[in-house]
Amino acid sequence: MDPLLVVLIVAGAACAFCWIASLITKDTSWVDRLWSIVPVVYVWIFAISGILGGEDATRLIVMAVLVTAWGARLTFNFARKGGYTGMEDYRWAILRGRMKPWQFQLFNLFFIVLYQNALLVLITLPAYIAWQHPVPFGGWDAAFALLFAAFLVGEFVADQQQWDFHEKKKAARGTLEPGFVTSGLFAYSRHPNFFFEQAQWWAFYAIGAAALVTDGGGWLNWTIAGAALLTLLFIGSTVFTESITASKYPAYAEYRRTTSMLIPLPRRRGAAAPEIS
Repeated sequence: MDPLLVVLIVAGAACAFCWIASLITKDTSWVDRLWSIVPVVYVWIFAISGILGGEDATRLIVMAVLVTAWGARLTFNFARKGGYTGMEDYRWAILRGRMKPWQFQLFNLFFIVLYQNALLVLITLPAYIAWQHPVPFGGWDAAFALLFAAFLVGEFVADQQQWDFHEKKKAARGTLEPGFVTSGLFAYSRHPNFFFEQAQWWAFYAIGAAALVTDGGGWLNWTIAGAALLTLLFIGSTVFTESITASKYPAYAEYRRTTSMLIPLPRRRGAAAPEIS
């Protein structure tokens, strides 16, 4: 059986579960709880299919291990923030308040459930390209795998710095100026964790593309849609998140003016970071 068909069946089950669970619990964060899990399942489906097919599955195994490490890190970070305790994403609650009930239910079904689950399939499809082109693992594969690992470490560091700040803020009874983290990697990007998250999936795409290139194809193929749509989703989500943050913290306007939104860059000349007391 074509492993893509298996992936689509599993994705369909995930969609049904998320939608039904959201209706029963009045909680629309079920996709968030599966976000770090189902891509791991999908990539292992491709890898196991390659292994059982008797072809060289080295590339697929490396891809599966990398995505497993990505999923383990994200699951850990999501869990320690209470993501599996029934806490809904605060942004959905804000959107629910801005929409009529029927409008939000349509948004829930078509964007939160269907679109985001489809995106979780799309970002893993470079592994399908690798399954279709089981050529030997080479230098480009190793380079992009190392790049993926480096981005993974960067995201771990950024998440830890953000976690440490919020723990200090909690210890200070919620009053730690300026109200948001601006040190460490956050001195160079307002959302370094978002940047590294996206960068990992671009590196993942590149590993699949390397298989196609080795087999005589080009670097550009249709599975680029996953990384591209993920980037668009993150940009839209970041803009919305920042509008909420800016309304809560007056200092955020200056931070936004002086610091890159996603790509880590030096702070703009003549600009100082907001003081943390």
